[in-house]
Amino acid sequence: MGKRTIVTILETSDLHGHVFPYLYGTMQEAPVGLSRVSTIVKRVRQENENVLLVDNGDLIQGTPMTYHTIRSLHEERNPMVLLLNELAYDAAVIGNHEFNYGIEPLHQAVNESQFPWLSANLLGEESSRPVFGSPYVVKETKDGVRVAILGVTTHYIPNWENPLHIQGIEFQDAYEATKQWVAWLRDNENPDVVIVSYHGGFESDLQSGEPTETHTGENQGYKLCMEMAGIDVLLTGHQHRLLAKSDVNGVAIVQPGNNGRAVGQVEITLEDVDGTWKIVQKKSSLLSTADEVPDEELLQKVNHYEQQTQIWLDKQIGEVQGDMIISHPLAARIREHPFVEFIQRVQMDAANTDVSNTALFTNEPAGLPKKVTMRDIVSNYVYPNTLTVLRLTGKQIREALERSATYFQVSENGDIEVNPSFCEPKPQHYNYDMWEGIEYEMDVSLPEGNRVVKLEKNGVPLQLDDQVDVVMNNYRAGGGGDYTMFKGATIVREVQIDMAEILANYFEKHPVVIAKCNDNFRVVCSKKD
Repeated sequence: MGKRTIVTILETSDLHGHVFPYLYGTMQEAPVGLSRVSTIVKRVRQENENVLLVDNGDLIQGTPMTYHTIRSLHEERNPMVLLLNELAYDAAVIGNHEFNYGIEPLHQAVNESQFPWLSANLLGEESSRPVFGSPYVVKETKDGVRVAILGVTTHYIPNWENPLHIQGIEFQDAYEATKQWVAWLRDNENPDVVIVSYHGGFESDLQSGEPTETHTGENQGYKLCMEMAGIDVLLTGHQHRLLAKSDVNGVAIVQPGNNGRAVGQVEITLEDVDGTWKIVQKKSSLLSTADEVPDEELLQKVNHYEQQTQIWLDKQIGEVQGDMIISHPLAARIREHPFVEFIQRVQMDAANTDVSNTALFTNEPAGLPKKVTMRDIVSNYVYPNTLTVLRLTGKQIREALERSATYFQVSENGDIEVNPSFCEPKPQHYNYDMWEGIEYEMDVSLPEGNRVVKLEKNGVPLQLDDQVDVVMNNYRAGGGGDYTMFKGATIVREVQIDMAEILANYFEKHPVVIAKCNDNFRVVCSKKD
């Protein structure tokens, strides 16, 4: 038996700006944040000689701190990049949410980084070269093991992102780019280990191979494992799942959830066979951060950003008369809730339309208290969406309502409940829309595709060829969430201001808001009614 060595790969993914170990909406301690991750990283490095640390994307967006920094402290260094520099990351991959604040903040983050950003399939439309750095990086351990890390990103981004944020970028199919570059690496770089860090997830069950989502091409992880030779390790993300499997058709895979809940780890054992390193074992695992003590030294590095953010968050911006608190999310989706109508009214005011759709993004929405602060706004509206007005036909609106109606199913007791496909493998509560400006009713006891039993505008049935201008967030307007009926629709106008800012501006104009709703929609189950 020849000499053996172990290479340990640590992965973070979908940190979404989480550094501090608490939730901004409530300030309650939570098992999240890069400060807990740091404790794990430092311990693993003390215990192992050959450690590679990779971030898999969706790094710089997602918390009030990252939002406030971009909007108000933009002349300072990006705090997330500052911390990854401090932790000496070996590489990072561009995620879809990296584009949310626009191309300039992203370029700034890349330029401030002391590590390479890998983006093999994000190409300049004119140059056909990677826009944000290198396709890959090769690291060599003290024992001479050559490890190639290739970075690719889900190419589905144009379906979600504000077009202005991705101008001049060609999104090459992630699978095809990976196939091209893995072959090139094997032929030209003589690597002992090939790692693909893919900001994307799995489209099929890892055990059975059965599809777990509509095959849009957004996630191609299973296909990468099953149909492509040459990959030893596949680091994944995007879906916010906790996955670790040492052998998927010979590929070790890992996905560490989101917000710093866990660190993905893959240990690769290699043996020297006649002067060549051969992989003899791979072991994937997840290292939970739940019981880790936050790294106070790391927190001090961004304390200035956090203090400014907390001052901004606690500033009262308005008042609510009545009740906008959400106690039961399912009930707020079955019958109109005053908070939902408020969001719709703000969108229609900002876009000058009389029809709107929106969603409750998570299953833990709080609604708004009597005295409203920015903390309340950002804890409810967690994405930096802008608004888009589409000109839709009655047919497209009906199709969109039918898509939303698949969010529900009927339990054995005849009760309305959430369709499990909107909860697993990834929570997708944000893909159920509610509408304002039309009157409609869904009967979820009927077959999917035939659940909209009433659809009117101003008391008159909406005809298939009627045209209506509808405001919605830019993610949905691009067809995100399998709302394919919106693709190619005429864009009437765009409101290039983040929704959180739009909400704050609304309170500036209307310091007191009255909680009310007109009950324009109902979700029913005729079996029970």
